[in-house]
Order: sequence, then C-alpha cells, then structure tokens
Amino acid sequence: MSLPAPPDLPLPSHHPNQPSSNCSPQQSGARTMRQRPLLWHRPALATLLCLCALPAPARSQTAAATPAPASVEGFNCSANSTYPCQAYALYRAGFAGVPLDLSAVGDLFGVSRFMLAHANNLSTSAAPANGQPLLVPLQCGCPSGSPNAYAPTQYQIGSGDTYWIVSVTKLQNLTQYQAVERVNPTLVPTKLDVGDMVTFPIFCQCPAAAADNATTALVTYVMQEGDTYASIAADFAVDAQSLVSLNGPEAGTKVLSEILVPLRRQVPQWLPPIVTRNDVSIPPPSPPPSAATPGPSDDRNGVVTGLAVGLGVVGGLWLLQLLLLCCLWRRLKANGRRGEAVVSGDGGEGGRSAKGASGGGGGGGERFLVSDISEWLDKYRVFKVEELERATGGFDDAHLIQGSVFKADIGGEVFAVKKMKWDACEELKILQKVNHSNLVKLEGFCINSATGDCFLVYEYVENGSLDLCLLDRARAARLDWRARLHVALDLAHGLQYIHEHTWPRVVHKDVKSSNVLLDARMRAKIANFGLAKTGHNAVTTHIVGTQGYIAPEYLVDGLVTTKMDVFAYGVVLLELVSGREAAGDGGELLLADAEERVFRGREEKMEARAAAWMDPVLAEQSCPPGSVATVMSVARACLQRDPAKRPSMVDVAYTLSRADEYFTDYSGESVSVNGSGEIAAR
Repeated sequence: MSLPAPPDLPLPSHHPNQPSSNCSPQQSGARTMRQRPLLWHRPALATLLCLCALPAPARSQTAAATPAPASVEGFNCSANSTYPCQAYALYRAGFAGVPLDLSAVGDLFGVSRFMLAHANNLSTSAAPANGQPLLVPLQCGCPSGSPNAYAPTQYQIGSGDTYWIVSVTKLQNLTQYQAVERVNPTLVPTKLDVGDMVTFPIFCQCPAAAADNATTALVTYVMQEGDTYASIAADFAVDAQSLVSLNGPEAGTKVLSEILVPLRRQVPQWLPPIVTRNDVSIPPPSPPPSAATPGPSDDRNGVVTGLAVGLGVVGGLWLLQLLLLCCLWRRLKANGRRGEAVVSGDGGEGGRSAKGASGGGGGGGERFLVSDISEWLDKYRVFKVEELERATGGFDDAHLIQGSVFKADIGGEVFAVKKMKWDACEELKILQKVNHSNLVKLEGFCINSATGDCFLVYEYVENGSLDLCLLDRARAARLDWRARLHVALDLAHGLQYIHEHTWPRVVHKDVKSSNVLLDARMRAKIANFGLAKTGHNAVTTHIVGTQGYIAPEYLVDGLVTTKMDVFAYGVVLLELVSGREAAGDGGELLLADAEERVFRGREEKMEARAAAWMDPVLAEQSCPPGSVATVMSVARACLQRDPAKRPSMVDVAYTLSRADEYFTDYSGESVSVNGSGEIAAR
C-alpha cells in the first residue's frame, strides 16, 4: 500500500480538500506549501479545483440511504447507530514533522500514549517505524445539534498553520477544512493567531445496530494511490462487499477519500494485517521449507542432519535460557540499587530521567519503589531533596502558593512543588497515562526517605486557582464573561479527555474551582489527581471530597463514575456565573440557591433569572444574556440527581462551543432586569 506524500510535496490535483485561490477562505495558508511546477494551464486548474472543492452531497440519515464516501462534512449521524462508540482511524507515523514517538502521535489526537500502545499491542516505550500504520482509538459521537459524527481533537495553532494545512498534512486527510470551519464557528480561518486552540473533527462512524452484528468497530481509512477495495479488504481481513455496503461502489471513491472499514474482532486481541505486518517489533516469519523433495539416497543424510539440527536447537534453547536468567538477575540487582538511590533522594544529575515515582515513609517505601519504578522508563526527572529545598528557601512560607504547593526556581525555570506525606503511587500511575493541554503537566518527582515526604514537581501555572481569582474582585473584573466561557470549555475538554480517551477511564473525583488553574492567557488546566481513580462504576466506602461538589450517588452509595465529575463540573459552572463559592461560610450551598432562584420557573424566563443572579462584576460588562442562559442550562443538566440523566463531557463541550457563538452577532448591549423580572437592554 502506498504511503501519503510528505507535506512538502503537492497533493493530487483532484483532492477534494485542496482549496484554490478563487474558492477557498484559506488561500494564504495554501500558498505556504511548496508546489512543483504544474503542466496544466492555470485557468483550467483553477476551474477543476473549484469544482473539486464543492461540497459533496451529505449522506442521508435514513436507513434506506445509498451508502457513499464521506462528504466534506464527514459521515452523517445515523438513527440506526448508538453514540458514542469506540472507533479507530488509520494513521501513518513519521509524516508532517510529527516525531516517531507514541506520545507525539497521542498528543496530536488527544489520546494517551498508553491507549495508543494498547490499541496496537505495543509497549509504551516502543517507537514506531517511519510510515508504520497505527490504529488510533477515537471516541466517536454525535454531539447535540451536530449532523455529523466525529471525534473532536484539540490542536494548538502554530506558525504557518491553517485549517487546510493541518488537515491534509499532520492529520493526513482524516478530516477536511470545511468541517473544521463548521465546528469552530467563532474563529475566522484567515485570522488565526499562534496559540489559538482549534477543534479538528476526525471523521468517524459507529456501526449500525442491526446491519452487521459481526462488526466490532469501524476504522476511518484514507484511500491511497493504487488502493482498491480488494487490496483494502485484504489489508483488514474483511470481504470487499462489506466496503461496498459501507461506502457505496468503488467507482465513487477517489485518492484521499475517507472510507469506513469494519473490524471483525476486538482490538487488540486481534489486529488487522495492515498493522501487524508493518509492526517492526514483530519478528519476521520463518522462511518456508524448500519445495524440493529429498530422494531415497538422501534419507540417511537427512536423518543425521535432522539430529544435528535438533540437538543444536535444544542446546541453543538451554543457552538462551541461561542468558535470560543472568540478564534478569542483573536487572533486578540494578533496579534495587536505583530504587535505593531514589528513596534516599539522590537523583544523580539534576536533569537525569527516571521512570516515575511512588513513595511513602517507613520501611515499605523502598520495596514498593523498586517494583514500581521498573515499569516507567525515562518518564520523569528525578530531583534531589537539596535541590528542591534550595529552590523553595527550605519550603518557606514566602514560597507557598496554596495548601502544600510551593513555587520553586530551579536553574532559571519556575516549577510548582507539591509536598506530600503519603504514597503518591496512584497519582503517578494516572499522570503517566495522560497528556493534554488542559491538564497540569507533571515534570518530575523526589522522595525523601528520611522524612517520608514525597515531592511532585509540576509545571508552574501563572495565575493561580480559579476560586481565588473569582473571589478577588480586582482579578474577577479581568475575568470577563468570554474568558469565563473559555475556562468552562477548557475544563470540559480536559474532563472529556480523561473520561473518553484514557483506558481504563479516569475519574478525577475532586473537580472544584481550587483545582482549576489559570495560565498567563487565562486558559484553564485541571490539577491535583491525588484522589483520582481508574475504572468505571466502582463502589467505595471511603467517601472523600469537598462540600458543595459531591454528587449525591457518591455520597449515599459510594458509586464512583465519570458522572460524579460531571456533577462537580456543573457546580463550577455556577461559580463562574455567580462569582460565589460552592459552599458559603454558613454552610449554604450555591446549588440550592441556583435551584431556587434560577432553575425553577418557566424556560422562557431563564435569561432574566440568570441575569439577576449572575456575578455583579459581569453585570457591569457587556455580556450576551443568551450565552449566560445557555451555560446555566448546561449546569442544570450536569446537576441532575439521577446520574443517568447527566450529559457526557462530549455533549457539554459541544453545547458550550455553541454558547460562544452569541459573541459573533452580539451588539454589545449589556442587560439589566426591571422590577417585573423582564430583561431590558441598556
């Protein structure tokens, strides 16, 4: 199968994504691509490209519709499919400057390195070969109001990036720029700034419930030069007719068209041939035996040769076993020495890497570390105790940020050091699986065996926690409504990542405004995974949490699910709108006040009630009442007592992105509420 052309080569001239200078809003980005001289006349080329850029008819949502390849908007949502679902995209490593590293590929698609390795039956430290096909796991859904199924992935715009360039190079045509424009209605494609966060919808689809019970998932595949349905069917060990059933006749597809390919078995227990035969970690098969049949005169020689080979194989196996035992003994001995060094707080050189950390005081700490650190190779920096003490002035109060977190300057770089007296194993196990722009990044660790302290070293987030920002009137004024809406979206994207794109799923368990940090651009990052748990639908008798944020099912039954994070997220939305704490000094709950003053009453009066209830700082600014009412409606849905009625974070993120659209046409009038409770413009 042919590989996609590198990004500095021209794409096929008939590619449906490629905009021409006359019919695309992204002409400036397209011209940055180096192009070979074309032999065609310019007018004919421009005409052809404009025709190719016209949107293809969208796929019908009815069951009787004729299947067809994806349009420029993707695959239409179907009433016969159940959303969300597990889906995959076939991605080839090593193109468009994306490093040959599972973490880099995972970051691009918003999935963890662990999930990517798991889906392809690789070790987390494996480095894919150049051009190696990988199955990228996707959480495919149809967010409320979206006509198309997609997996949203967040991408930070860099220098020279446009929707089209990112779609056809880094994302290898797994989406199209027209779809990117549709899901980012508030961004102007020709006025993107470096650092802007853009949602790129990766095309995907969920299997029809009754159409094919043998299909476990669908893979989004981009047609390559020379591909046919027959060759693709062989690559995925399916029949060509199944491709016709999903995508329509082969004549309707082109090079770089997105098509769907069914998987017949569960990944990773079984992987399609296109993945396994390109996996460099899998040894090549033994050469087939010679087809020549030995004659009678060769029988004796054959027996002697067979005995010699057999004895050689047995001897070789014994020797190999002895070598493996020796290597294992040496590795355990080395790990033991390394574990002792880490427990003693001696990290060697300041920039030295280690696998991860866990710790605790007492005699059991060393034994625990030796076994756990061996799982995480070269993941985090190991800091010395003396290094952290110098950087924090001996953990002086002058360096205290909040709680037990201190500001540290190490070699001219600023970090946040979290000092703990308990075992950080669980937190580290979760943090080594996640990597997202809306999660605070762990940089390293240190363990002091003398005192039993464990230190986690995080990136420093400049503007501190959301709760302090909201309670400080001067800082709250800087956090206008649009900034608060972006904070809500950032938090939704971070929770969506840990809920949908980690395996097993991660439940934060302690979502609250004090665990939401704001960077220099006032964008939000989720911190403090000390209470987080992996798995879903677990039950615990040890109830922990903060008053005002605890979901009722967790408080009553100890039920741990992602929906408890959704509940706490709803409370944070109330704080963003009101500027008040989740639980007041007198114990009154913000939720109870919102239910009484905002949620109760006729829906058409929601805007007026929300305007009267919101933060006075916001009331003094230009604030679209419809946007505030939308956020309050999302909060009400998240705060349903029945967890089954709460939305997923996928739906929340989509709905809030629509709330941002109010700014596009908003006239700038703020709102006031008259005596009758009606909204009046001023």
